[in-house]
Amino acid sequence: MRGDGDGWVVGTDGSRRWGRFGAAGLVVRAPAADGTPVVLLQHRVWWSHHGGTWGVPGGARDSHESAADAAIREAGEEAGIDPAALVVRDTRVTADLDSGRWTYTSVLAETAAPLPTVPSGESAELRWVPEREVETYALHPGFAASWPALRVREVAVESVDIDAGQRLVRLAECYGWVPGVPPA
Repeated sequence: MRGDGDGWVVGTDGSRRWGRFGAAGLVVRAPAADGTPVVLLQHRVWWSHHGGTWGVPGGARDSHESAADAAIREAGEEAGIDPAALVVRDTRVTADLDSGRWTYTSVLAETAAPLPTVPSGESAELRWVPEREVETYALHPGFAASWPALRVREVAVESVDIDAGQRLVRLAECYGWVPGVPPA
């Protein structure tokens, strides 16, 4: 049911997390004009949880949604992101409360170029930020904790033998950005 995930979950330690069925956010990357990766960041409105910080579009999962579906829906609602322009590459649980009672899943996606955005009432600002500059922003604490494992490293390769258009590849415990790969 649409919206049935809205609500707080309280952990055994007393901490509160938004999303009765967990939550998910979209980490979307695109190549800038010079080919380097940029990431869409959302400046959270003051009245939201950790308002005034920067993170990624996301929110509560509804009972019928996968993490990817929830993250894409939230990115559409909060940033006006066109789901048809996204290619989901991976999902990663980046926060876990009480051994799975509540989880936050980061959904990694890419687009052929930075997409136009439309801020909602939950977004003070939306900005495509060079990946190397993300850590210079006042980040949402949860995003700040997960960012080191989500950021990409540029990977130098002699030959590329991957699906056409796949610039983001998983490499052991990190992600690599293969420069010069044409968009899917």
